[in-house]
Amino acid sequence: MASDQGNNQSVERAVAVLAVFQNGHPELRVSDVVRITGLGTSTTSRLLATLESLDYVERDSVSGLYRLGTAPITLGGVAVNHHPVHREARQLAQELAARLGLGANVAIRHGAALFYLLNFEGRLAPRSTVLTGQRKPLHATGLGKCLLLGLAPQRRRDLLPEAGLTAFTQATLTSHAALDAELEAVARRGYATEVEELAHGRSCVAAPVRDRSGHIVAAISISGPLSTVALDRREEELSRAAVEAADSVSVGLGYVGPRAAPPAQTGHADGNGNGPGEADGRGRGRQGHPRAPEGSRP
Repeated sequence: MASDQGNNQSVERAVAVLAVFQNGHPELRVSDVVRITGLGTSTTSRLLATLESLDYVERDSVSGLYRLGTAPITLGGVAVNHHPVHREARQLAQELAARLGLGANVAIRHGAALFYLLNFEGRLAPRSTVLTGQRKPLHATGLGKCLLLGLAPQRRRDLLPEAGLTAFTQATLTSHAALDAELEAVARRGYATEVEELAHGRSCVAAPVRDRSGHIVAAISISGPLSTVALDRREEELSRAAVEAADSVSVGLGYVGPRAAPPAQTGHADGNGNGPGEADGRGRGRQGHPRAPEGSRP
């Protein structure tokens, strides 16, 4: 038992060392890792040496600074390539970015944040960094709003306490009353928009992706600079493109259109922070057609 506990502690410490590199610290000295993790110098040096031998970190021969190695990239690539949403969405997103010249992004919900599975940049919306693997807030993004559609109001409040609805700009929604009203509008029209709610000068339009049970499992967005996305002129065009792409991915995942509403998510979350059921929140059927109101369906 003592040996198991020691092994678990070693794994936890190694993961803690790796984690310091993902929070805006691409290159670090041993002393930096010691300060951030709180581990001892000898323990940190030993862990870094072991991780280096396994290609999880690498050390610059000139500066002596450590950075992530190639092994995490390999693992990440395997995980992403085997994700069913990624498999269905990758080619569609790539074609969407090439055709529109804008960014095309696909994300899932992981706990209280969205997690980018993939992104492609069009010629009009270049980026210097890759979004895949990054996490962003749910309440301040078009993708996040689509992912929140699948949660009942109380579940949203449990997941995102109002005090945690951080304001990133003056346009960010920072109350559940405002977020509820926004999500009602998103459900009615079948897509979400975001204009400078997370970052100045950026906007997007997004649509939800559903699996064969009708639950929202992902979202796809079209994004770029404010002046290029130009939702005041292009909202109909871009929303149609986002909805059609999302519908195509949904069909690939086995979704065949609106049926009886799935149960609202009110239970406990699973290991990924995702609950056992999701609210309907469906503002469209296949190919972007609005669904009939609940009372009018047989």
